[in-house]
Amino acid sequence: MQATVTDHRSDVAVLRLTGELDADTAPTLRAKLTELLERPVPRIVVDLTDLKFCDSIGLSAFIVSKEVITARGGWMSFAGANPFLVRLMETVGLSRYFAIFPEVEDAIAAGQL
Repeated sequence: MQATVTDHRSDVAVLRLTGELDADTAPTLRAKLTELLERPVPRIVVDLTDLKFCDSIGLSAFIVSKEVITARGGWMSFAGANPFLVRLMETVGLSRYFAIFPEVEDAIAAGQL
């Protein structure tokens, strides 16, 4: 898995994930999230457009980050998930804690409200 960060506006980071997120690649995700969580108010859109697979180890990195994000008054949302990932997030209950949007721009716009 590859993880790249781009800033859309000065206060929103887009974390784009490509490939497969599993036990072998989760440390890469955790490292990127750690960097983003150092921001005073983390606002993160996770772009899942090119993520083909995710297991429970990968999902746990998002769950752990949620506490820090909430404590700092920020948010994290997902965008561009394929049908498999949407079902997975709904099945494990992540859709109750994180918003899932069709496009990155939708997620950024919703964060401005």
